[in-house]
Parts: sequence; C-alpha cells; structure tokens
Amino acid sequence: MLKTKSVYSPVAENDGLRILATRFRGRGMSSSLYDVWTPALGPSEQLLKAVQSEKIAWAAFTRDFKKELFLDGPIDSRNKTIKNHGQKSTLRLIKALAREGNVTLMCHCDEDAKQCHRHILREVILSNRV
Repeated sequence: MLKTKSVYSPVAENDGLRILATRFRGRGMSSSLYDVWTPALGPSEQLLKAVQSEKIAWAAFTRDFKKELFLDGPIDSRNKTIKNHGQKSTLRLIKALAREGNVTLMCHCDEDAKQCHRHILREVILSNRV
C-alpha cells in the first residue's frame, strides 16, 4: 500500500518504508523520522519557489512537476548511450515495494495539506505511466 503523510507526523507501525521525497532534508531534522531520503523525487528548487510565491498556479505546478519527474538527461559524461530517463526506475521500484508492503511518501507539508507534491507523486506512481 502506498500512503502519504508529513514527515513531522508521528511514526506509525504501519508506515512501512518511510521515504522523504524532498529536495531539502531540513536543518536539524533527525534521520530517525524517515528511512530513505530521495531528493530527486522532490520538485526542483525553482519550481517549488514559484508555487510558494504564487508566481504559478497549482495546476501549472502539478503539470511541471510531473514533467520534471521524467526529464531526460545524461547520467554522466562518460556514458554516451545510457541516458537518465528521469526518476522512472525509482518510481517503478517504489510501486513494486508498495505492492509487497506499506510505503509512505513524506514531505515537510502539514499532514492535512491538499496541495502537496507528495500527493502528485503518489498519483504518478500508481498510474500506468511508470
């Protein structure tokens, strides 16, 4: 089962694998609040700042965040043919783990935040796109 919650919400036994999906871990944040930190699954700093400052609407943020998850680019300069196809492999891994047990996607937003990238991330993982 794939769930979402705030990293600041109490740890629950049924959380399973707790994944912090943010670009920034948080100053002074204890690593006991999560099992794995995956900064590449958070929105880019530029996109995050744009939505937080209301320079873009939530719909535009959602569209652009989904695009960011699948952006192509080189893994490194030594590989001419192997390309990075965004986070597709990581998303597939999370989807497979969630079929076998509980996985909780987390970020810094409040528990009851409706407009939070963790909900978009969950939707993308559960879609047929990955």
